[in-house]
Amino acid sequence: MVSQQQTKDSGSKKLGMVAPQDKSSKEMKSSKKMKFASSSAETEQTSQTTISDDSKTGRGMSTMPRVVKRKLQKLRPIVEYNKRGKGIGQAHSEMQSYIGVLARSRVPLVDKKWSQIPKDVKEQIWEAVDMAFVVGQGGKKSVLTSAAKKWKDFKSTLTRHYILPYTNDKEKLSHPPETYKFIEKAQWDAFVASRLSKDFESVHSQHAQIREKLEYNHRLPRKGYAGLEDQLEETMPGVEIDRSTLWKRARQDKHGNIPDPKVAEKAKLIDELQKQVSEGKVRVDGSKDVLTMALGPEHPGRLRGVGAGISPRQYFNLPKPQRVSFDDRLKESLRVLLQEETNKMEAKAKEEALRMEARTKQLIEAEREHFLSQFSQLIPNFDPGMLKQRISQSPKNPMSDKASCSGGEVKSLHYEDDNAKNGEHQQEEEKEEEKRDEEKEEEKEKKDEEKHDDKVIEVGDYSNMEAPSSLKSLCRYVETTLLPEDKLLQFTIDKEVFGGDRDTFLLHEDITQFAGMEEIGATVVAVYMRYLHDVLKQANMCSMVGFIDPATVSANSGTIAERSRLVAARLQKTDGEQIFMMPYNPGLVSLGFCFYDFQ
Repeated sequence: MVSQQQTKDSGSKKLGMVAPQDKSSKEMKSSKKMKFASSSAETEQTSQTTISDDSKTGRGMSTMPRVVKRKLQKLRPIVEYNKRGKGIGQAHSEMQSYIGVLARSRVPLVDKKWSQIPKDVKEQIWEAVDMAFVVGQGGKKSVLTSAAKKWKDFKSTLTRHYILPYTNDKEKLSHPPETYKFIEKAQWDAFVASRLSKDFESVHSQHAQIREKLEYNHRLPRKGYAGLEDQLEETMPGVEIDRSTLWKRARQDKHGNIPDPKVAEKAKLIDELQKQVSEGKVRVDGSKDVLTMALGPEHPGRLRGVGAGISPRQYFNLPKPQRVSFDDRLKESLRVLLQEETNKMEAKAKEEALRMEARTKQLIEAEREHFLSQFSQLIPNFDPGMLKQRISQSPKNPMSDKASCSGGEVKSLHYEDDNAKNGEHQQEEEKEEEKRDEEKEEEKEKKDEEKHDDKVIEVGDYSNMEAPSSLKSLCRYVETTLLPEDKLLQFTIDKEVFGGDRDTFLLHEDITQFAGMEEIGATVVAVYMRYLHDVLKQANMCSMVGFIDPATVSANSGTIAERSRLVAARLQKTDGEQIFMMPYNPGLVSLGFCFYDFQ
């Protein structure tokens, strides 16, 4: 099998046939050979991939006759890729040129977006490339993406070189350029009209301003960063080529110089940083490499010095961001909401306690002042300082604490009255009066207790009570059934509520206390928690919220260590993702709930 290459014969470029080379010649140029899918034939890399006129400078328009001839011979070069999935080698370079030929010749020259081009035209481009090259899995997307860019670049080239310079020369704009004679005149006229419109002039001006802001323009040929990296790996074997080296080499001219002063300054900084890294003075870590230190951090989704189509995550092997499911977000939102409500309840309870304490102090101080003023009127020449210290020491709960009458130290008060007998008689009267006051206080407390007992047992008429209808019905049931027949309300709490089966009951006193907004016991709280569990079960939220039995954490249930073990045992029976509700009494009349998140 033979291969084609371009040769020079008498100053003109012609296509010729070459014989197979010997083994030593193949070994010397093995890195420049293309592999074929249908045979073992190989071809040398040519210095030119175009056919152009000798009198014309520049590359000219590519026609790729070699590709067409290989298609007729059913030879398909295999496109190679580097470790990042970017095409490299001669086959990839020829494929890109062939894609450009197809984009120029097969896509209509209309002022549309690539997404508006008919699908059958795109399919024709892909089929032509697939017949000429072995692209590999997933190659269709990359081929059409490349065709879209080359079609856009082609229109930009026509605009910059063949339309805008001749806006005042209608003769030049009346027919397509000689280089691109395949363009139909009707399409050319429509394209010229669109490029001379005011709308395009505005868009072109905006893009020109954006272009002016680019500081570090590269000088890469068609091979791009991937081809440059492949070339450096051949010339610098065993040396790791990082993106800072690629960025610097991409801005050098063919003599190795950097004409732009700004780029030259950054290249010098890159050399210094690379030296410091090799000496161990500077440490690179992930995306914080030499190029980032020299140019600044990367913008999201973009990476300099590696070419288009490579993201920071792909280059630096960063972990993929974990997706949070809807259930996890809901649990987190509920946890935050419950924590906020708990903090509000605790803050409100503390504020109420401080307000009650301040109010109590004010009442005690006012009572003390009133007592001293009344006492001064009854006793002549009385010094209030004698009782100030003892009266100011008030008990925590003056309603329940009583003063002791036994074992007290009796101090006599001296007055300027010379009649000692009158003083002794007055002391005896005061003692008797004190005794009578104590008896009255005890009798009053006894009556209050009797009234409280009557209030607990009494059911009364709840027809006019401001309460839900269900609560009124429950109270009537207590009045008509439970009290006369001395019955109990029995409940069975399933295992899934508190972690174990439990039977409990309610007395009529529990219901009347609950209806009268009085203090309720742990049994009522447990029954309420069972009802709340049923509501959560209907909403499929039982896996998010759990409950701890009030009977296991009440003050009457063993020691603190025993209660702690019961709570720990309850928590061990869960999956570790529930928010637990446990009743507690913060020291006030109201009942609170303590929330635990054991995630």
